[in-house]
Amino acid sequence: MDAQTILRIRPSLTQYLTQFDDCFGRVNSRRHLDTYIEGQLSDLERKSVEPIADAAGTPPRTLQEFLSLFRWDESAMRDRLQRRIARRHGHVHAVGIIDETSFVKKGEKTACVQRQHCGAVGKMENCVVSVHLGYAAPNFHTMLDGDLFLPEQTWERNRQRCRAAGIPDNVTYRPKWQIALEQLRRALANGVRFRWLTFDEGYGGKPPFLRELASLGQNYVAEVPVTFHAWTNPPQVLYRDHSREKKPGRPRRIPRLKAKNNPTADVRNILKYSPVMRREPWEKYWVKDGSKGPMIFEAKRIIAWLKDEDGLPTAPHHLMVTRPESDPSDVKYFISNAPAETTIETLLLVVFSRWRIERMFEGSKGELGMDHFEVRRYLSIQRHLILSCVSHLFMAEFHQEHRGGGSGLDDMSGPNRHVAIGTDLGTRRPVFTQTGRDDQCAIGGNAGNKLPSRSESPQDDDPQITRKRHHVDGSEEVCLATVVAL
Repeated sequence: MDAQTILRIRPSLTQYLTQFDDCFGRVNSRRHLDTYIEGQLSDLERKSVEPIADAAGTPPRTLQEFLSLFRWDESAMRDRLQRRIARRHGHVHAVGIIDETSFVKKGEKTACVQRQHCGAVGKMENCVVSVHLGYAAPNFHTMLDGDLFLPEQTWERNRQRCRAAGIPDNVTYRPKWQIALEQLRRALANGVRFRWLTFDEGYGGKPPFLRELASLGQNYVAEVPVTFHAWTNPPQVLYRDHSREKKPGRPRRIPRLKAKNNPTADVRNILKYSPVMRREPWEKYWVKDGSKGPMIFEAKRIIAWLKDEDGLPTAPHHLMVTRPESDPSDVKYFISNAPAETTIETLLLVVFSRWRIERMFEGSKGELGMDHFEVRRYLSIQRHLILSCVSHLFMAEFHQEHRGGGSGLDDMSGPNRHVAIGTDLGTRRPVFTQTGRDDQCAIGGNAGNKLPSRSESPQDDDPQITRKRHHVDGSEEVCLATVVAL
């Protein structure tokens, strides 16, 4: 934004920032919040501390101390932010999206930096990685949370290095899925509700994470790696010892799997060899019309059972396999604990909604300078991530109010420039299945082993994607394009 735009929106921005007043103990500290957020919203080429401070006539050292030394409660600011989102933007079809992003950094002094895979450049690089939780409603999306990832080998085991970077002793290594789980619990505690949660195989490949989500009653559609194991037929479980003779030693654990049982198989082999999966035909789903013609995906799904923490089968889950028609070798696998009546179109819609967090990252980096930080200490970076969420929410609300419901930054369009980020899907028929909190844990034991047949008509509250079958190159497909953009 240029200076004139900042002046025009300043009354709205001032009113917006007043909700964070009680996060600051002193007026002087509170004033720097205005300076920092206005700097992120401005048209500065670089939005690190020094350019923001120079543009505002503030000593750069003072703004650096605002991030690193001044006493204010960034956790309370995050809670206030999330409660505002829950209150003003809560939606029955909201999707939570978990993902991570990276920031290229030189040297070894920046907190949590190490040489690792950097998604920002697509290769191994010296960078910092942060885990984020995004919120996507049909006509709105924004960032909810962000946390630095502390590497185990290079940081956790070198507490002297941690102290030099300002990392408190109580901040220890946590796998990324545990960071994401904590972020989800914080959001739920602040009143945010998700009909669905979705994430890539880096998180979906962690069975403890999936079990924790199920225990929270949270529906998810998780991409899983090809090595992810499941049963296509539930194994037999013994709930009491049928042996007539008492054998010496410790008694057998009950319940337990029967000795002769079918083993689990990885999803890659399930697709290739499972009779259950091979009986399911590939069906074509029209996602959208691209610049090179229709984008069509093939998909099929079956019921599968996962292992719980005791090695016993869980409630039945959906195992969905997808591939683009243009490249059948690009196969993706997904697991979902959604109710049995959930249609495959709904699962695809949730999966395809993941592009929105990429747009959040692009907007936060390109428009707000989330990747421009030059501070090194842990607290400073953490505060910068929260302040970037505050700026992103203001921009999303401003665009929604003044540009006909859009929540994108500067009217960025969706991937491949198909549908604008702010396209109001709410004006159409409901997008996602009405599943309620009562059935959000899993499919349930009374669901049986069979999904609804394809001849069954969808319920009124199913995703309203027209199951209009017509031929494209001689094959059947189902239209998705009217409600989803990749």
